[in-house]
Formats: sequence, structure tokens, C-alpha cells
Amino acid sequence: MSSSNTSRWLRPVWEWLFGPISLHRWNIVHECIRKSGHFIGYGLVSVCFFHGFRNTLRIHSTLRALWMRSSVLAIGCTILIASADEFHQAFLPGRGSSPWDVGLDTCGAIIAQLIVLFLMPRISQRPSSPLSESYAK
Repeated sequence: MSSSNTSRWLRPVWEWLFGPISLHRWNIVHECIRKSGHFIGYGLVSVCFFHGFRNTLRIHSTLRALWMRSSVLAIGCTILIASADEFHQAFLPGRGSSPWDVGLDTCGAIIAQLIVLFLMPRISQRPSSPLSESYAK
């Protein structure tokens, strides 16, 4: 999934959707698409980690402490995964390794966790929510 490989199939899709694009402009758009993929992808990874930790640790905490602990653990695990991925890419031909990508992945995880922490109280307060029933004391 190096940039030259993704460009081969992304550019025809882009041009089918939006029309022809110059090479210079495509390089800018392509970089934005790839970096957005990092941000969104690792944000979703952190949400999956949050879900796993929330379900695993729920017996041991109050609801708010559970969410905070799960969120911090999710961000930490996402940083580890992003770092391991970049380390792995350093050994692949045609790929590069960048600490900036780890930073971008971490930002995606943090933003995703802020969204989760903002939405969780609203979701769990609904009377018909399965979350409110599973946490009822």
C-alpha cells in the first residue's frame, strides 16, 4: 500500500467521480486522502480498543471511571499499534517510516476518544438503551 500503489487505483476512482485532475493537484489530493485514512483508521482502531476495555473492565469500576480508564488504555494501545506499524514499514521496500504518521494516528485516536466520551453519557441515558440496562445497579 505504498503511495504509488494506491495512486494507481485511487486516481481513476477520483477522476470517475470528479473529472480529470492535473498530476500536481492529484499529488496534493492523494496525500490528503492517505493522511485522512491514517487519521480515521486509527481513530476507529481506538474505538474498538475502547469497546474491548469497557466490556472487560466494567465489573471493577464506576461508570465514569470505567470510560476514562478504557479511553486512556485505548489511546495507549493505538499508539503501540501505530508505532509497531511504522517500525515494520521501515523494513519494507518502497515504504517509509515516519514519526509524523504515528503522531497523526495518535491524534485520530485522541479525537475519536473525545467523541466517544462526549457521546457515551448521552447514549447511556436513553431509557431504551442497552447500555443503560447493562450498567443498571
